[in-house]
Order: sequence, then structure tokens, then C-alpha cells
Amino acid sequence: MKKTIIKGGILFSSTDTVNADILVENDKIAQIGQKIEDSEAKIIEAAGKYIFPGFIDPHTHLDMDTGTVHTADDFVSATKGAVSGGTTTIIDFATQDKGQSLTEALKNWHGLADNRSSCHYGFHMAITDWNETTRSELKTMKDSGVTSFKLYMAYDNLRSNDREIFEILEAVKTFGGLVSMHCENGDLVNALIAEQKRQGRTSPAAHPLSRPDFVEAEAVNRFLAIAEAAESPVYVVHLSTERGLAECLNARRRGQKVFIETCPQYLLLDDSCYELEGFESAKYVFAPPARKPLDEKALWEAVGSGIVDTIGSDHCSFNMKGGKDLGKNDFSKIPNGMPGVETRPVLMYTFGVCKNKMTLNQMAAQLSETPAKIFGMYPQKGALKPGSDADIVIWDPEYKGTITQKDQYQNVDYTPYEGVKTKGRAEVVLLNGEIIVEKGRVIAENKGQYIPRGICQL
Repeated sequence: MKKTIIKGGILFSSTDTVNADILVENDKIAQIGQKIEDSEAKIIEAAGKYIFPGFIDPHTHLDMDTGTVHTADDFVSATKGAVSGGTTTIIDFATQDKGQSLTEALKNWHGLADNRSSCHYGFHMAITDWNETTRSELKTMKDSGVTSFKLYMAYDNLRSNDREIFEILEAVKTFGGLVSMHCENGDLVNALIAEQKRQGRTSPAAHPLSRPDFVEAEAVNRFLAIAEAAESPVYVVHLSTERGLAECLNARRRGQKVFIETCPQYLLLDDSCYELEGFESAKYVFAPPARKPLDEKALWEAVGSGIVDTIGSDHCSFNMKGGKDLGKNDFSKIPNGMPGVETRPVLMYTFGVCKNKMTLNQMAAQLSETPAKIFGMYPQKGALKPGSDADIVIWDPEYKGTITQKDQYQNVDYTPYEGVKTKGRAEVVLLNGEIIVEKGRVIAENKGQYIPRGICQL
């Protein structure tokens, strides 16, 4: 039996802060207590360090083909980046193509991820072709450990209409599944893109003008109205605006179950990033776009008050060269997305915890415990408890760093946070009880496993 004792750290959950030792036996946490001794155990000294359950990123897009361009990161590079930052589990979006079955889509994504990942992984299933065959496959998905589904209200090749959304919500609800939504009014986006071009605006500066806050707010409102009709709990991905947040809170006041996710980019970037010289602003073309400072402020307050449930990265990386530059003369052809799976925890610690905008307990909750509960993995994941998987982050709160593209595992030719000074880092990361990150560097690759998930526990 392989044993490890993590000694003297400060353990964080959503509600508790405890000075304790952790005994790991093989791939599980065996004991938490004071002054644990075992002569056969490897000792990791963690005095003064923070101990978190492995972070969970509920929102990534890896090894994805848009039809015109491929993401820069596959499951090899992105999961190395993820685990180096303390993220031990990601949930990626397996996506059904038109005319394809959900079973085929899931098989494709297993082919991309299996035996190639350095952190654990699960899948949401994005439904783009709703029909009786798709409906009949929902139980197969649940039996395969896929219990959450993604829909889009924007992008012509991906989106569902209101009736389809209602029917999918009704069908998924029967087995306790959860539907998440990309909330943007696709017709309005198309019209506003055309309007920008009519006015001769073709640079990245036109991107936020084509997707203003009401485009999100209207879609959030409509989605939640459909969810109310279906009497179904729902999850709003990458919420970016104060107006969208208000719609979610209104629904909660009506008694609806609405989970809210936001991302570091909506807390740290504002729309001034679309005014950079030349084509630099293409780095920040993601959807929804970066918003106004008042939106940032509202979202930070929602994070700090516990209104926001989870913080995902929405990692969807495209190289500037051979990717973003497809939109050199037409902003609407710039592939939407940016990297973030590697930097999410350190950004939230630096700009959230260290600036008193969120607590360490909220960091444990929003980056680990709550996504584990929402997506049916708790307490196997998201917990420092006897019997839980030994996916553990030992965080050095004093480390000072600088984010640079050249130092990252992410295989993309830029970082939107180039030169940003950070505090803290994942010093040591255990995956299934095995040390795979030391001093912030990955020392063992390809140890990730597929995580079949149960139903929402909140």
C-alpha cells in the first residue's frame, strides 16, 4: 500500500478552515486529523500552505474543430496546463454534429481524451440535432456517466429553437439531468454583425458592439422562462453582464433553481481590450465579449456574496497565426475563444482572495466543491474527506509569479494575461494520491481518468 502524509497544512472547504494532517492511502484520503504518524508513509511538509480539494473546471473546449479552424489545445497540452495550475478535473463539451447520434459524439470525444489526459475529465453533451433518436439516447448518456447537456441560443450551426429547448428540458428532467445554456440571442447577433459591417466596421472593435449586454439579458430571460414552463433546474454558462445577472436573480426569487457560472475574463477584463493597436484586440474576441467596468463590479459582488456558483475558464484557444488572423479583414470571422484553463485558479486567488473580493472558503467552493455537487461528482471529487479521491492541491500563498505565454503548457501562441503579476500557486498537486506537480511543474503526465458522473446534488 502506498501512503503519503501531508503535514501541517490549512485545509479549506466551503464552510470550514482546519489545521490538520491528511493521510493518503493509495488513491484515497484515509484520515484527516492532528499529528498523524505512519512510519511507512512519505511525508510532505505543508506548514503555512493552503490545502484545497483538486480544482474542477466545468467549462472547456479542447481539440475542437469549428469547420474552418482547429483549437490550439488538445487534451494533451490543455490538461497539462490544467493540472499545473491545480485543476485536477475538467468537464469538456462533447458536441453532436448535425445528423450525428449522441453515442457517436461521445465516442469521438473519448477518442480525443482517453489515454491522453494529465488530469481527470468528464463530458457534457452538446445537443445540436434534436429528434426522436436523440431523445432515445438520453438514457444511454446517463448510463455512460454524462448527466449534463449543453444547448446554444446563438451560432447558426449549433443553436436550438425555443420549442426544442423546452422539449429537451422536459426530457432531461425525467432522470435528474441538468441543461446548461449559452445565452445570446442569435438572431440579434447576426443582425448586429451585419449592421456593424454596413457601417464599415470590420476590426475587432466591432465585436462587443455586435453583442451588447441586452443580447445576453434577453436570452437569459427567455431561457429561464422556458425553464419555468418545463419546471426544470438550469445552469447558465459564462454569465457576463449585470443585466443577465438580474434576470437570474429574478428567476431565483420566483423559486426557480438557476445555477450561475462566470469566468475570470468577465471579472478581470473590460471592453477597453477591444481598442488595442493593429490586430492585437483579436486576442480578446470571445463570446460573450468582455464587458463594462460596472458589469465586472456586479459580477465580483455576486462572487463575493456567493450568488455565483462556479467559475469556469471557457478555455477555447485559437492561435493568432493560422487562427484568429482568419478575421483580419472581417471581425465576424475571428474564431471566438481564448485560453484560460491553466491560469483560472491563480487569477482568482490573486485578484479575488488577495484583493478581499472572495474568501479562501469561497475559492474552495466555487472552484471545486460546488461544481462537484452540481455535476454529480461529490464527495468523490471536490472534498477533503476520508473516502474522497486523493486529488489534492497544496497551495503556496506567498509565491510571486508572472504570467507569460512562453512559460505555459497551453499550446497557444499568446496569453491574454501576458505580463500579469500573480500571487500564490499550486506548489504540489496530487492526482489519485500520486504527486504529479512539484514546484508548479508537471512531473508525471497522462495520469488522468474518465469520470462518469451522477446527477446534480444541489
